[in-house]
Amino acid sequence: MEPQIIESKHSSAAWLAGLGQPVATRLLSWEQQQADELLADVFGYHAVQLGWPELQALRTNRMPHRWMAQPEFEFNTSMWGASDIVTDLCLDSRAWPWPADSLDLVVLPHTLERSMDPHACLREVARVLIPEGQLLITGLNPLSCWGWQQTRSHRRGGQIDAPTTALLAYQRLRDWLRLLGFEVQVSRFGGWTPALGSERWMQRLSWMDAMGQRWCPILGGVYLLLATKRVPGGLLLNGRRWRTVRSPAAATVPLARSDTTIGRQAASKDIVEPR
Repeated sequence: MEPQIIESKHSSAAWLAGLGQPVATRLLSWEQQQADELLADVFGYHAVQLGWPELQALRTNRMPHRWMAQPEFEFNTSMWGASDIVTDLCLDSRAWPWPADSLDLVVLPHTLERSMDPHACLREVARVLIPEGQLLITGLNPLSCWGWQQTRSHRRGGQIDAPTTALLAYQRLRDWLRLLGFEVQVSRFGGWTPALGSERWMQRLSWMDAMGQRWCPILGGVYLLLATKRVPGGLLLNGRRWRTVRSPAAATVPLARSDTTIGRQAASKDIVEPR
């Protein structure tokens, strides 16, 4: 289904300037639609979105504690002041302040590709998520037209307040998640039209989205992954693993025979050993 285009005066982040306003608007609209659908029924108590406040990924989620966190690579950008979103806390994407097994849901909207150490960021997410916790990741696809233009724009200089981006390939990210114990539940792609500066021309080429979705989804401009943290070796209870306790060794048990007559005592052979 083609995403609804949402016009917004704040829909163009500095790090997306190389793609142009029409693509930035479509990107935000598509990811908002996906987050609203996928995260509405994710239950728990604590959820965190790190970065890109224009995307309100947790707005349909019903967890009682939801935080919008500002990462270190957005400290000096104008994004937060223009988005009318108040940040709940600021943190380094490579060192999260929560203890282990404390969060139920984490959203990383283009966070890994802008972090100085995306693998360290993922390790921190794996640490703070509870077993069976959910992780939603979005990223620009380096194999797509959008990814190629984004990389080319930053190589030519980009924006002053835009953080350096290093796009992560979809398959590489899946390998990282598997090594950290995550199981990918949902993977989706969007955006197959060229990154043009004219909304009118992008609408004329909208047929490319239908063709790309059917024949070459891996070449979509943006990808989305929803993964679950798996804990092998059984369930956890209060932070402790179940341990197997051996049964005591079988012992001989005296058994009174029911066929003894009055005045007759049970013989010594009336001792039955378990098989």
